[in-house]
Amino acid sequence: MNTLPSKLQRPFFIVSNLYQQFADKLSLLTPVTLLAARCYVGWAFFSSGLTKLRDWDSTLFLFEEEYHVPILPYELAAYLGTAGELILPVLLVLGFASRFAAFGLFFVNIVAVISLEDIAPAAYSEHLLWGVLLAQVIILGGGRFAVDQFIKSKLKLR
Repeated sequence: MNTLPSKLQRPFFIVSNLYQQFADKLSLLTPVTLLAARCYVGWAFFSSGLTKLRDWDSTLFLFEEEYHVPILPYELAAYLGTAGELILPVLLVLGFASRFAAFGLFFVNIVAVISLEDIAPAAYSEHLLWGVLLAQVIILGGGRFAVDQFIKSKLKLR
């Protein structure tokens, strides 16, 4: 049953068609935006891991006194956090095990926010942005410009 009057059907069809064409063109940017998200978040976490490595004594001090990671002893939390911030971003940027790497960093991100008693609003906003970008990769995968996609095409997996 057609609910629009006949003289409105044609303009509605034209607008709908134009919108669909625009949406189709815009969706071509999805792989680029996923790559940009992977690189942006990957660099943020990787550089944080490098900072922790540069001054390991300060890192241990921060994990003992400043960060209050639940359940884990501070030394183990420091090692796991630093390893996660160095290994997972490399996987994420390459797009190798993209969803796994994004999920791991999503978890590291959540622990970081929970562990800081007093987090500055700007830092909280950054963590929120990283969480949203990582959630996109978890949901959508690494995209066309990812090692995952290359492997999938070579193995002809669906």
